[in-house]
Amino acid sequence: MARTIVVASGKGGVGKTTLTANLGRTLAARGRKVTLIDADIGLNNLDVALDMEDRVVYDILDVAEGRISAAEALVQDKDFPELKLLPSVKCGVSDKIKAARFAAITALLNMGVDYLIIDAPAGVESGFHRAVCAAKEAIIVTTPHLSAVKDADRTARLLSTYDVRSVGLVVNRVRYDLVDRGEAVPPEKIAQLMRLRLLGALPESDLIGINALCGERGESARAYACLADVIEGRSDRIYSPPDSRGIFSFFRRRTY
Repeated sequence: MARTIVVASGKGGVGKTTLTANLGRTLAARGRKVTLIDADIGLNNLDVALDMEDRVVYDILDVAEGRISAAEALVQDKDFPELKLLPSVKCGVSDKIKAARFAAITALLNMGVDYLIIDAPAGVESGFHRAVCAAKEAIIVTTPHLSAVKDADRTARLLSTYDVRSVGLVVNRVRYDLVDRGEAVPPEKIAQLMRLRLLGALPESDLIGINALCGERGESARAYACLADVIEGRSDRIYSPPDSRGIFSFFRRRTY
């Protein structure tokens, strides 16, 4: 059975969907069978992040209402054959897909894959409940900004009330130049304050965005490779840029 992981955030705009897409592609590039589920009903764009929007025929509402099977609704990534997406629906029908039905759909897709990754909607409303109820692991995504960290911390506390076995943190859009000068809080410190395991740190970069890792071999791809290694249990090393020489980078090298 697949590891079922929900990717959540306290607020929008922290890069949750981009992370879901790029993590899925990184794992699929290693030969892992990965299915992504877009649980952001009404405001979904995971299909856009994966450049699949023109190939979507059916969506999760079609599956929920019995017009098509879950397997038939999947869209395969053109560049990474092991990666598939169950698209969401763009109209406001969130109340038509209850948490129990969503969990049943994920269970149908659970067999024969290594990872089932659910892109949850931002915030902690009913859509969050629907996405989290179907998962056993969670990744919380935040940026180093105070408001994002506070919202992520509230999300972590809420996740503690669900049947989620493990919750980890990814800090996105890290400015390592500021961290090394002591002008920004390092990802390790944010994880410590939130009492969460740090799974990964992703640098601020114009290269990380929609379809960024399709053929990318720079720092963006290396950061996601480190994240995938930690998730797969192959390493505990958290990404830091090779030219980072400040006191916090020394701490990272000694610790990780």
